[in-house]
Amino acid sequence: MEVHLRGKLVFVVSMYLGLCLPVFQLNASAQQVTQFPAPQAAQSPASSLNGNDINLEKAISLAIESSLNLKKTGIDLAASGYSEKKLWAEIFPSINATASIGYRNTLFSNIDLSGSGLNYSAGFGISLGLNGGIPYSIKSIKLAHQGNILKYEDARNQLSIQITKKFFSLIAEKNSLTLLEEILGLAQRQHERDQISFKNGLVRELVVIQSKLSVENARYNLSTTATSYANNMREFSAMLGLPDPDITLNGEVKIVRISADSNLLIDNYLSGRPDIARTRQEIERLEYARKQSVLSGRAPSLNLSMDWNINGFDPYSDTFSGSARLSIPVDAFIPGTQKNQSSARANDSVEKAKLDLTITEDSAKTQIRSLTALLHNSWDSIGIARLSLEAAQRSYDLTDQGFRSGTVESLALEDARNNMANAKQRLLQTELSYFNMILDLSSALNLDWKKLIDDYGVTSEKE
Repeated sequence: MEVHLRGKLVFVVSMYLGLCLPVFQLNASAQQVTQFPAPQAAQSPASSLNGNDINLEKAISLAIESSLNLKKTGIDLAASGYSEKKLWAEIFPSINATASIGYRNTLFSNIDLSGSGLNYSAGFGISLGLNGGIPYSIKSIKLAHQGNILKYEDARNQLSIQITKKFFSLIAEKNSLTLLEEILGLAQRQHERDQISFKNGLVRELVVIQSKLSVENARYNLSTTATSYANNMREFSAMLGLPDPDITLNGEVKIVRISADSNLLIDNYLSGRPDIARTRQEIERLEYARKQSVLSGRAPSLNLSMDWNINGFDPYSDTFSGSARLSIPVDAFIPGTQKNQSSARANDSVEKAKLDLTITEDSAKTQIRSLTALLHNSWDSIGIARLSLEAAQRSYDLTDQGFRSGTVESLALEDARNNMANAKQRLLQTELSYFNMILDLSSALNLDWKKLIDDYGVTSEKE
């Protein structure tokens, strides 16, 4: 079964009396493939579109440009990138230039008002501290930057998934609107026929009232869905940074049944998940931090300093001094001291991070297995929904023929019409739910959803 979306994404419905265009086209050679609205892969974000047409790639590009949260993450990334490029700052000496003015004189005797009590001085000093923890501090800075890179990429991917889900959900809502418009048209046509039959004495007044009620119910359902669609479209436009919600979503992509072994997916893609990669990096960073803490607190440190001073700005009265000082800490080896506790806390942090990694891996495995199983069951649901639609469509056609020949009452025709509408809605929602699970699985694997379909999709030809 294939669903094609073109132009303004009109959801074609196959109905009797020629009121609507065909919605579903059964294709025996492609029973395992569903056409689902989505952008064409060949189009790029910068591709020129007519008017306010938006494809998925362009929507994602606009959302990335407009996302304030992503910009905040980008600022953190830029800051850590700057620190990573300026690693020499970790061993750069402390440089100070000083200037001072002072006054000294007696208070009660031999008061000198000539100003000779003023003293001027200037100085320049350099101090360099070295310890064994500096190399590990540098490594920690590098790992922190790599972690921010993963965090930024993960934020982009999550935003892309969010926009993709919203994009297809809005397309489904638009298709639902078209379906409800056509159902309203059918209800109005039936009401008109009931009015004519009532005037000719063929039906009771109650039939006319009931058909009028059906029209109003169909109109109310259409109005409610239209309001929801308009609100969701405004929200989506705001996410893209577009002031005008009057945009058209277009594109097309195939949804293929996903058939993959969950254990194989775990083996191939689990280690590439951003959260697991970040946790592994965090363990490594904490290891470096622990070594830095131990060496900074327990290893000897060397401090080199140089000072030059001049008094009264007299070049012949300057002084120069230099020193080298080796410090060997003792308190870090004494249990209970602050430095000793700091080393113990660093060890605890590493162990907690290892436990976090195990928890994250177990949760990821459960998620992948669950989504894989749900995809299998959901495809079965799509097959059932297709058969239900086929049966409901046929039932409506037969009921309409009976109604026109006078052997079926108006209420039976209304029930058949509602059953057909519900079957179409169910198929649409089942397909949307299936596609959302594909997106969730691709996110869980840190794999592009199109590549997931290409690698693990099963078409009728493959079967």
